[in-house]
Amino acid sequence: MSDDGGLWLLLLGPTGAGALYWALYRYYRNTDKSHAFERETTVEARPVTGSDVKVDRIEGTRQSRIRGENTSAWRARVRRVEPPPDQQLAGREAGDG
Repeated sequence: MSDDGGLWLLLLGPTGAGALYWALYRYYRNTDKSHAFERETTVEARPVTGSDVKVDRIEGTRQSRIRGENTSAWRARVRRVEPPPDQQLAGREAGDG
């Protein structure tokens, strides 16, 4: 390596690594785009709805599987949630649907 052009090549590695680290840090942290969640966001608290009803009691079971399990039929487990009809209409009027 010659003395006149080799130094920039040696400095290019650490400089590039530092620039990549800084760019990834800024991208994933979004420090310039964040906001104060506690001050700028309002959360409306409402009472919990629903019920807690005992369905069945199983004692002393030795079975390793649950009757009626659906772990292998994942498409049957996952259902698409449709918005209420009034929200569907509003989305179509806005050009979303």
